[in-house]
Amino acid sequence: MLAPHMAGRLVGGKRIWLLPVAALLRAILLVAADGLGRWLLPPLEVPVGIVTAVIGAPYFLYLIGKEKSRSW
Repeated sequence: MLAPHMAGRLVGGKRIWLLPVAALLRAILLVAADGLGRWLLPPLEVPVGIVTAVIGAPYFLYLIGKEKSRSW
């Protein structure tokens, strides 16, 4: 769910590029999260879902805060 928001910020108003950029970003984020999960604790593997949640939660909180400040 993080990739479409990031893609929207990257491509701006060019809607034709939104889906391909979001798909590419999603793939890059998942590969990076998998690599980070394997690297963090070498004998163990941290699940990809946990790593993506740790990366995505602060970004969504930022988006919520930004949206609330705009609505006031």
